[in-house]
Amino acid sequence: MIDDTLLEAEEKMGKAIEVAREDFATIRTGRANPALFNKIVVEYYGSYTPVNQLASFQTPDPRLIVLSPFDKSSMAAIERAIRDSDLGVNPSNDGSVIRVPLPPLSEERRREFVKLAKTKAEDARVSIRSVRRHAKEALDRLAKDGDAGEDEVARAEKQLEALTKKHTDAVDDLLKHKETELLEV
Repeated sequence: MIDDTLLEAEEKMGKAIEVAREDFATIRTGRANPALFNKIVVEYYGSYTPVNQLASFQTPDPRLIVLSPFDKSSMAAIERAIRDSDLGVNPSNDGSVIRVPLPPLSEERRREFVKLAKTKAEDARVSIRSVRRHAKEALDRLAKDGDAGEDEVARAEKQLEALTKKHTDAVDDLLKHKETELLEV
């Protein structure tokens, strides 16, 4: 029972790190990256569909992303969704592809993105701590119900704390990497 609780907690903490990694990928840096479009959805035949399912991406140079829609009739909707997103870009289409030039980031905009990254990192840490709290409650219930001894539960709680520290340190490393990526000119 204790091992199951710890394993489940580790899996959930790992998922929180993956979510943080995906969130960091959507934050724009100075380079063109197709992951910027992961959170953008387009209304396509009455349902909302992610852009990355409607087009292929190419990055011919560091400041340009070229989208090739699979269905040419969806070009206007994709272009509108990108323009209305919070990326701050102005796409243009030539009838067959959509070009998205990425303007250089100003120092002020870089600082805003660093703040956004810190917010997303804190969300991940909160999620990890929430998983820890639920696992600790489950361990306490095991001890209270007599399903596990107090020594076993105390040892498991130490393992849980080590897991929590390992995963919050991983989030901090991701944040530090993203900050240096954002602040390099």
